Amino acid sequence: MTFDSRAFRNALGCFPTGIAVVTTVAPDGEPIGVTVNSFSSVSLDPPLVQFCLGRAAMSFEAFTTAPSFAVNILAEGQAELSNRFSRRDLQERWDGVEVERWDSGVPILTGCLASLECDREHVYDGGDHVIIVGRVRRLSGSEDGKPLLYFRGAYAQLP
Repeated sequence: MTFDSRAFRNALGCFPTGIAVVTTVAPDGEPIGVTVNSFSSVSLDPPLVQFCLGRAAMSFEAFTTAPSFAVNILAEGQAELSNRFSRRDLQERWDGVEVERWDSGVPILTGCLASLECDREHVYDGGDHVIIVGRVRRLSGSEDGKPLLYFRGAYAQLP
């Protein structure tokens, strides 16, 4: 039996996910950001989260070596930010984007549903991806608003 990767992808698309932009700083000081829908919590004690990053990502080296990163959970009105940080041009992603900086200095996107500043704890092999685990050091979240969702290959909204 041959494995149908398109069918596998379609099956996974039946699981709705939130969307986040994960940010860090490259060794040269330039901001780096990438859109992910593979973010989740790992542990409450200690507070750990994880996201997966493709080995072919242009930002692969920056995220696997940077000591810190931030997870910015997007709200339903932030599809443009999701699209922006999915582009190939790494610098164009930041044009006009408002950020603040917390303890580690990584960019925190303003206006997100929640943001978590993390220290990188582990990088694990995950086939054509790596699994990056971080310990949450600081966070902020909104009591209001709805998340930006991804379902069956398209953006979706809660009713």
